[in-house]
Amino acid sequence: MKPAKKRILIVGGVAGGATCAARARRLCETCEIVVFERGQHVSFANCGLPYFVGDVIATEAKLLVANPDTFKQRFNIEVHTETEVTHINREDRIIEVCDLKTGVTRQEPYDALVLATGAQPVRPPLPGIDLPGIYALRTIPDSNKIKAAAAHAKNALILGGGFIGLEMAENLVGLGLNVTLLELANQLLPPLDPEMAGYAAEKLKEHGINLRLGEAVEAFERLLNKQLRVRTSKGATLDTDLVIVGIGVRPETTLAKVAGIELGSLGGIRVDEFMHTSDLSIWAVGDVVEVKNRITQEWQLVPLAGPANRQGRVAATAIIHQFIHGDEGLPSLIFDGVLGTAVCEIFGFSIACTGANEKQLIRAGIDYEKVYLHPGHHASYFPGAKPIHIKLLFSKPDGRILGAQAVGEVGVARRIDVIATAMMNKATVFELEELELCYAPQFGSAKDPVNLAGMVAGNYLRGDLPLADWSELEETTALLVDVRSESEFNAGHIENACNIPLETLRNRLLELPKDREIWLVCGVGQRAYYAIRLLLQNGFKVKILSGGMETYQAWLRTGIK
Repeated sequence: MKPAKKRILIVGGVAGGATCAARARRLCETCEIVVFERGQHVSFANCGLPYFVGDVIATEAKLLVANPDTFKQRFNIEVHTETEVTHINREDRIIEVCDLKTGVTRQEPYDALVLATGAQPVRPPLPGIDLPGIYALRTIPDSNKIKAAAAHAKNALILGGGFIGLEMAENLVGLGLNVTLLELANQLLPPLDPEMAGYAAEKLKEHGINLRLGEAVEAFERLLNKQLRVRTSKGATLDTDLVIVGIGVRPETTLAKVAGIELGSLGGIRVDEFMHTSDLSIWAVGDVVEVKNRITQEWQLVPLAGPANRQGRVAATAIIHQFIHGDEGLPSLIFDGVLGTAVCEIFGFSIACTGANEKQLIRAGIDYEKVYLHPGHHASYFPGAKPIHIKLLFSKPDGRILGAQAVGEVGVARRIDVIATAMMNKATVFELEELELCYAPQFGSAKDPVNLAGMVAGNYLRGDLPLADWSELEETTALLVDVRSESEFNAGHIENACNIPLETLRNRLLELPKDREIWLVCGVGQRAYYAIRLLLQNGFKVKILSGGMETYQAWLRTGIK
């Protein structure tokens, strides 16, 4: 049975709205589908904007995924750009639309309405925030303004150490600017835990970026030479030619709020698994909605293109199902939450994560453990092996994978993708051990880093690898034993540690106490594991500091010793 001719109106394009429109057409040839986009472009790659600013992407055209003509000719979808939806009449199912080029308003009836209004950059109400030379990056016109300003600038200040802030820092350095980055928190990249985010901080510093953590802007002023002077929370004044505000985004919910559509506690539109809002004729997708975290079951704002695309597909499926079947049965697709899988690259260094971090797990009251490892991205004997620094978080009761973070030069995204795939299937660390992954020496090892992460976590859960907590290092009364070589130990070690190289350990067991806990450390954890197996079988009370001195250095960078 074909549906009667229905009218689907979509407010906003880009990832969620454009995907919803195209999917709806694939499912229903007879529906009338109209997209209203306030900006100049209906579908563009906003994740590529920092690289357009930095001339890595050479032309604006490369960012355009589709234009109104493409939608009309390929899908028979009407697209109205530079057109703003100003009001929703839910009772009569009519929206009010304003043509921003002419100022003319009109009314458009709908059978189904999709809100894909996205998010707006957070612009804090600081003195001078609206001065010329202060920019946010959200659209292609934004990027053109920043490109023009950067062409005549020597210094740039970036506010915010999230993914966009880091990518902008790299691209502005590539244009020859001196870059300062301010971040209110004491770490970069909020989705990561501090010791893992520290790797990114070191990379920025290596490339000359003036990184100022735990510092915020208090006011801006314009100087006579047209520079901007920035006063910070630490009493510093910084002069710069341009400022980029990248401290986050907030859902653009003005239209929904005025219409009385339910919002969540975080300010986004509250939706169900079919992307339905509190109005049965209205759906919402993309950065404007709140979503459930698959691990903690907390509501979150996750402004990522991947989830937005999936939400668009789900909403379109639900709409067409409702047109055809009404309330009978359930649509074939649902949106069941997010893991928050993300990656960025700065100066050839990748940072990726999936699932929950420690802050989220603690807040949710989840009993977890963590392990660190630092394997090569491929077989060590093959030229060019680079370390991947991995943190794996898992449930103590059953070993279910809760989250993972990884940083390194090569192979990072692949490993996080594998772990994210496992997490979608509620896999445990024991299943990571068993994954059969591609192996050739130039691609990986017979024991891939993903397998090794599962093995280390599995050994802990089986009782073969008792773990010490790095955060308790300052207070512990345990004997610290470093099993690296004497030369490695002399080059740098943990205060109060003693050195018993692994190769001599069997002959020096009498030097160790059996009435005192022993904590073991080595370079990255492997030799300490060999040592702990030896000592456990000889009756010692012993634990390992996961990830060895490499992880210790990461902890030092956080200020936690």
